[in-house]
Amino acid sequence: MIPDELARKQMVETQIKDRGVTDEKVLQAMLDVPRHIFAPQHDVRTAYMDMPLPIGEKQTISQPYIVAYMTEAAMLKKGDKVLEIGTGSGYQAAVLSKIVKEVYTVEIVETLGKNAEKLFKENGYNNIHVKIGNAYQGWMEHVPFDVIMITAAPDEIPQELLKQLKVGGRMIVPVGTYVQELLRVTKTENGIFTEDLLPVRFVPMTGKDYK
Repeated sequence: MIPDELARKQMVETQIKDRGVTDEKVLQAMLDVPRHIFAPQHDVRTAYMDMPLPIGEKQTISQPYIVAYMTEAAMLKKGDKVLEIGTGSGYQAAVLSKIVKEVYTVEIVETLGKNAEKLFKENGYNNIHVKIGNAYQGWMEHVPFDVIMITAAPDEIPQELLKQLKVGGRMIVPVGTYVQELLRVTKTENGIFTEDLLPVRFVPMTGKDYK
């Protein structure tokens, strides 16, 4: 077994399964996606550690457990169409792409979005589509979405993005400023149902006043 495959196996066993993530689709996706290619300098030694990593532009690649937890919380199905807000390094989108039919990901920082798009093309992630633009505006051309996953923290649930979620769809979003809570927001015919999942710490979601 080559070093990155061994590191991924150890990551999944000790950082993810041991903390209660049980969805086999999620565990397999975490095994399949080489996190080191999305990490700074592609460093295998640090890429599989139990921590977030800086990727420049004041952004981070999330801790592996958080990526797995959020992915499991979304209750994904094979035919789902997912909108990701905050492409960042591209790692979360790559994990999602192993489970669902299509991933549409929006990044406001052009350098990050273009770099992630290049990685997707070079590594065969052909069901991921990248847009450089305002995260708060989502991607209207492809609505409605079965799942919306937000990987940065707004100060409240973005209402425009809720409009892009289909009835029965789920939004996974960290909400708050200094104190943040990861929420699962389900859109029903009778309104919005919100569940508190986990205290978290994400970079702020930018773009609310972006022109």
